[in-house]
Amino acid sequence: MSGKIILLVEDNPDDVTLTLRALKKNNIANEVVVAGDGAEALEYLMATGKYAKRAIADLPEVVLLDLKLPKVGGLEVLRAIRADPRTQMLPVVILTSSTEERDIIASYQLGANSYIRKPVDFDQFVDAIRQLGLYWLVLNQAPPANH
Repeated sequence: MSGKIILLVEDNPDDVTLTLRALKKNNIANEVVVAGDGAEALEYLMATGKYAKRAIADLPEVVLLDLKLPKVGGLEVLRAIRADPRTQMLPVVILTSSTEERDIIASYQLGANSYIRKPVDFDQFVDAIRQLGLYWLVLNQAPPANH
C-alpha cells in the first residue's frame, strides 16, 4: 500500500503520533503529509504558501480531516475542497473525536465521503486505521487525475 499520499489534517500532536503508529502497525507504508491546521491543509492542497512548488496535480489519495482545527476549521477546509474544481473529487474522510450530530450532518452536507469517530481505545483505533487504509488505499477506485 505505498506510493499513494495520505494527507493527515490534525492539530493534536498525540493524535498525529497515534495515527502514524497505527498506520505503521498495519504495514501501511504510504507517505503521510501532516498539516497541523486547516490553513496549512489548504496551502498543501492548493499548492500555495510553503507548498507553492508542489505540483497541484499530485493530490493525495485520501484526506483524513479533523474538525476541530486552529486557523481554519475542518468544515471550512471541506467546503474549500469541494468548491475548487481541482480538488472537488478528492476523497475526504472526517476522522474526529466529535460525536455531535450537527457535525456529522454538516460534514455529509458539505460532501464528506465518510465520517469516522476516533475510538478511545488504541487497539480499536489501530483496527479503524487498518480498515480505512484497506478501503481508501486498496479497494477504492479514485477518479482519474484532473477530473
